[in-house]
Amino acid sequence: MTLTQVLLVDDEDQMRRATSQALDLAGFGVSEFNAAERALDYVSFGFAGVVITDIRMPGMDGMTLMTRIHEIDPEIPVILITGHGEVQLAVRAMREGAYDFVEKPFATGRLTEIVRRAAERRQLVLENRLLRAAAGQRDDLEQRLVGRSAAMIELRSRLRTVGPTNADVLLMGATGVGKEVTARALHDFSPRASRPFIAINCAALPLTLIESELFGHELGAFPGAMRARFGRFELAQGGTILLDEIGAMPLDVQAKLLRVIEERKVSRLGSNEEYQLDVRFIATSKTDLAERVAEGAFREDLFYRLNVVTLHVPPLSERREDVPLLFLKLVQEAAVRHQRDPRPVPEQVIAAVAARDWPGNVRELRNAADRYGLGLGLQFEDGAADAAPPQRLSARVAAYEKQVIADALAAHGGSLKPVYESLGLSRKSLYEKMQKHGLDRRGFLSDAGGPG
Repeated sequence: MTLTQVLLVDDEDQMRRATSQALDLAGFGVSEFNAAERALDYVSFGFAGVVITDIRMPGMDGMTLMTRIHEIDPEIPVILITGHGEVQLAVRAMREGAYDFVEKPFATGRLTEIVRRAAERRQLVLENRLLRAAAGQRDDLEQRLVGRSAAMIELRSRLRTVGPTNADVLLMGATGVGKEVTARALHDFSPRASRPFIAINCAALPLTLIESELFGHELGAFPGAMRARFGRFELAQGGTILLDEIGAMPLDVQAKLLRVIEERKVSRLGSNEEYQLDVRFIATSKTDLAERVAEGAFREDLFYRLNVVTLHVPPLSERREDVPLLFLKLVQEAAVRHQRDPRPVPEQVIAAVAARDWPGNVRELRNAADRYGLGLGLQFEDGAADAAPPQRLSARVAAYEKQVIADALAAHGGSLKPVYESLGLSRKSLYEKMQKHGLDRRGFLSDAGGPG
């Protein structure tokens, strides 16, 4: 029987080790972390375990870690460890989605019982997802990669085909289009979903430490190497490695990376011993790597090795029809993230969003949605703002009615019967209102089509 995986995050070494030993004796598989950032590498949509984290930590604290985890999958159980006098904070965390909390000092028996219940709940969630998939129900790709444009339908279709394989993938796309979101979807659709997803920003790695970061090193491998260290590749064993902006990687490191990809073997700096590497590589680039090859800035052999499966993540300029739907989703997400009531989005705001170019793509659109959700209006990053006059009450009511019907159509994949039943309308009334607001059910059909 596979052990339930527990990610234990606590910066206090003695407390972390004692808790880890207790959980190990209770039959759980425990991975320890003294910083929250490293634990995130092991969290995915298919993560089959539980996260335990202290609230008070330097750097990323436990509350922020919980928020980041729930952005990946809101149904991952997160258990918080609180200090004396932090119960109010823990109660607030429960309202924000924490599974449970324990207050220091705690009985290990109580913690293991909470973990056991959380693990059972997580297992049930994953089993239900499998059952829904087996029954032919839609997965969550429509929620992750929003859009009804032909470009997005094609991308989701290819993800569903390539995701379950072990093929290495190259993701091409401009800044802000969502390449990392796409990479995570590939990982979560693969047999490696329960293993680590290690994201490496090739453009941000310091040149003097890049090989040590990737491959690890032994004690004394170079001046300052006071102890042996695992490399990022080794930490990803069994999972997926995302090489973000691979075009920025130095040529000499590209040569070593090529060998790793071809042979799936790695040795730490200062060691002659090689170990087998069981990972899937996903690389991203905002620049045309073929052009980089022609310029002599990227190895041709590495390019062809990565170019077996290439997916293009389209910019918003290639799917302008998706912008209104995506903006509405991002406004809703902003309300949840900032604990605000969802703000209505009137028709003139949607029109202004749809008419605008978004050179920063989804990232820029998300920033605009955040500002709107915070009540700052439709402010753009170039300083422009929405100066449309306030609508009359009748126009606001009509816009609200249109949005409610559109949301219901989207929720039911364009199927009309559940829409008019859920809204308490007759079929004839729904047709009339859809005609009045210019809504076409065909624009809301799931990728596989839907019933009438």
